[in-house]
Amino acid sequence: MSLAHGRPYLAIPGPSTMPDRVLRAMHRAAPNIYEGEIVDLTATVLADLRRVALSSSHVAIYMSNGHGAWEAAIANMFSKGDKALLLATGRFGISWAEHARGMGVEVEMIDFGRRTPADPARLEAALRADTERRIKAVLVTHVDTASSLRNDIAAMRAAIDAVGHPALLAVDCIASLACDEFRFDDWGVDVMVAASQKGLMVPPGLGFVWVSDKAVAASKGSDLATPYWNWHPRIFAEAYYLHFAGTAPTHHLYGLAESLKMLLDEEGLPQVWARHAALARSVWAAFDAWGQGGDFRLNIVDPAARSHAVTAARIGNGGADRLRAWCEREAGVTLGIGLGMSEPGAPDEGDYLRVAHMGHVNAHMTLGALAVMETGLQALSIPHGKGGIAAAAAALAATVK
Repeated sequence: MSLAHGRPYLAIPGPSTMPDRVLRAMHRAAPNIYEGEIVDLTATVLADLRRVALSSSHVAIYMSNGHGAWEAAIANMFSKGDKALLLATGRFGISWAEHARGMGVEVEMIDFGRRTPADPARLEAALRADTERRIKAVLVTHVDTASSLRNDIAAMRAAIDAVGHPALLAVDCIASLACDEFRFDDWGVDVMVAASQKGLMVPPGLGFVWVSDKAVAASKGSDLATPYWNWHPRIFAEAYYLHFAGTAPTHHLYGLAESLKMLLDEEGLPQVWARHAALARSVWAAFDAWGQGGDFRLNIVDPAARSHAVTAARIGNGGADRLRAWCEREAGVTLGIGLGMSEPGAPDEGDYLRVAHMGHVNAHMTLGALAVMETGLQALSIPHGKGGIAAAAAALAATVK
């Protein structure tokens, strides 16, 4: 007998759970794309995208996923043969480097592994070594979706400033925006990329790039920006259609307007960050308890370097893959795969999973997913410590009492 019949829960790090009211906002006839409501709505969305990033800079919207946002940023920041310095803390940082190389950018990569945050001292040393100032931009993930590692972006800016290096600071916030605290202006970010399908709670299909005045000026000589990816016409649109290089993504815009209203005007950004932090701590508490009697490990040791959007973890002896399969098949809960944590065919390939707690998620959703996981551990006879759910509940109770 399967207990999976009923509403399924997708606890993967994107697409995240979409609010019913966002889906209802999208369920409508197509609007006039030349004037009227959609034009006014887009202006509001652009303003709210600045608010959610705490940015006073420019923002461009692309019909793409996060990989498309990467490509937009690369195309505008660089010319062929320019040099980037990328700080990798997981699979997605490495992938961003691969995109840049594939577009003709020379990439120097400092790989900090899958469990260690980027070290600002090593960034500073690399920039000091760049005496010819060839490095045009420093690329770093705020949260790497694969490792769940969160980097200190303000410290990266401080390292760049300590050297007096002119490099732009470009940050991937695809997993972290509207989940983990992020301050574009205060932290001195020049370029930031994100997408619709995670903390912004909208179906996949929109990529976003925030751009400082410094980055706008630096991009004017780029020879990689084709007409579609060029951010200048989108940022400084002289006609409505130029925001999108053609037809607007109308229904995504309606959904995004609704989600931004929920985040900014109803819950409030500080409360959004606090909710994600509380849910993350409950997940960590459960894993800590399970680990007292089994081969369990949170991927990131230091809580200060852990994402509040997603948690990567290890359950040894193939336990992670077995548990993921059981949870989806028997209980209707889908957990994330351990992306980039092991080499294909390696003995530990089935030892990693991810639990997402991003976007439209509350206490009963996260506690429910953890309870299903604990049930699966028992059903599969995977050795584990007792009291995981009690520990998760206690962590949340301490937050809201």
